[in-house]
This record gives sequence, structure tokens and C-alpha cells, in this order.
Amino acid sequence: MSLDPAIAARLKRDANGLFAAVAQERGTGKVLMVAWMDDEALARTLQTRRATYYSRSRRRHWVKGETSGHTQYVHSVRLDCDGDTVLLEVDQAGAACHTGEHSCFDADLLLGPEEQR
Repeated sequence: MSLDPAIAARLKRDANGLFAAVAQERGTGKVLMVAWMDDEALARTLQTRRATYYSRSRRRHWVKGETSGHTQYVHSVRLDCDGDTVLLEVDQAGAACHTGEHSCFDADLLLGPEEQR
């Protein structure tokens, strides 16, 4: 599967050919997770609407939920202004985080909103 050359030309990849992918929950706007993609992962995602990422540790592609059942149906994909990050608007079934949490950002608040004065 290959990525449309017009899209590929706009991407800025790291030395390993990867770029960041942010999964955001449709409806709530909550950021669920950040992962990595390469051209093939993005092409698969665009064709199937199933979020497909590249695992740096396993050195292979993986479809979100292929083993856990916690799938991401992709409604839209946007490229940021620099071309180095894509934003996936998804419907999340089950947990997005490998820890079992709905979002990878559900813990460890480092700075909260200021109180109204």
C-alpha cells in the first residue's frame, strides 16, 4: 500500500522516516494517545479508517486494537502546518492506553488550571 505522492511530499519525517500521530476522541476533543506513523501506516489508516501505527520497539506496523480489541475508528485525519504531525479524530472503543486507562493522559497532572481570582 502506498501513500498518495501529494500527501507524502508534505510530510516531514525524522531520521527513521517517522512522524508523530495524535489520536483525539471525536465529540469530547480529549487527547487519547500519541504514537508514531510512517508513510505506510498513514496510507493504511487513510484506506481502512482503522488507526494503524508503527511500533518503534517491535519494528512493525500495528492496528490499534488488533490484540486488545480496543479499536480506533478514524473519522478524519489532519496534517499540521509543519507537516510533522497528523491528528486523527477517532471513536475509541475501550481503553486507548496500554495501561488500561481511557487516555494516556489520565494521570500525573503536572500543572492545573489557575483558580479564578
